[in-house]
Amino acid sequence: MRIIVPMAGRGSRLRPHTLTVPKPLIPIAGKPIVHRLVEDIAGVINQEIEEIAFIIHKDFGTQVEKDLVAIAEKLGAKGSIYYQEQPLGTAHAIMSAKESMKGPIVVAYADTLFRADFTLDTTADSVIWVKQVEDPSAFGVVQLNDKNEIVDFVEKPKEFVSDLAIIGIYYFKSGETLREELQYLLDNNVVKGGEYQLTDGLENMKQKGMKFVPGKVDEWMDCGNKNVTVETNSRMLNFLHNDGENLVSQNVVLENSTIVPPCFIGENVVLKNATVGPNVSLGNNTRVESSVIKNSLVQTNAVITNAHLDNAMIGNHAAFNGKFTSISIGDYSVIE
Repeated sequence: MRIIVPMAGRGSRLRPHTLTVPKPLIPIAGKPIVHRLVEDIAGVINQEIEEIAFIIHKDFGTQVEKDLVAIAEKLGAKGSIYYQEQPLGTAHAIMSAKESMKGPIVVAYADTLFRADFTLDTTADSVIWVKQVEDPSAFGVVQLNDKNEIVDFVEKPKEFVSDLAIIGIYYFKSGETLREELQYLLDNNVVKGGEYQLTDGLENMKQKGMKFVPGKVDEWMDCGNKNVTVETNSRMLNFLHNDGENLVSQNVVLENSTIVPPCFIGENVVLKNATVGPNVSLGNNTRVESSVIKNSLVQTNAVITNAHLDNAMIGNHAAFNGKFTSISIGDYSVIE
């Protein structure tokens, strides 16, 4: 099994945090989004992962590439790096890693997280991860027949046709078949809105009689902008806490301070006259003094003093000393 992760976009809606770090490497409950994503996929497919192919932009830099390869290696897989230099659509992005489209593959876009408890149907030609939503008009959705097979894909339906939204994770029994279909789109310049779309390839496969079935997830968590990323961090902390996972490092220094679970507290964190939690992530080497923090995501090496934070997101090496509550400041920022 191989996993292909298109992630060449910078994530402009999550700025300033993505000005220095690609969105899939923003930590959620102490781990990068993409790390949690591939871990969760591995749990669902229940197969050995041979390779994880990451599709990035060249300007992400060598350190990002090393971090991604390390994520793959932690799962016992080979990490491969491919480049997409122009944003020409979902099909074009996937085809940037065409050399890795061999055998069974999972394609997963690295801007959402999920929780699921279903068994992957490896007899199907494709499985499309979906989530039941209240307002399907904002999503691409699938329609099912009475055999629980996908018979149609509808993008942002104005009238109700289905409430099963496509979350951006797909299984294909044959990576070679998907590659042929997407290559056809590129060779014949089949575009919509100036881009090559994966859904056009899926439609062609369906018309040829290939079997598509849904994989229904229990939770679908977005990381599109600051507010929903902070919310996703809170939800993930609660899931992990309920699973019994220890999220607080052993070497946290507590001076007249309280941690209200669930919280992720990284290595060498110092809390002095502080109350932290619930639903807070503090990255390694962060110092919090004379502050109250809840429902917030703070990355590494930050210094926070005299603060009362709620629904806040603070980058690496940032310093904050002030009265504002729902803030969003990027790496190396200083507010005093």
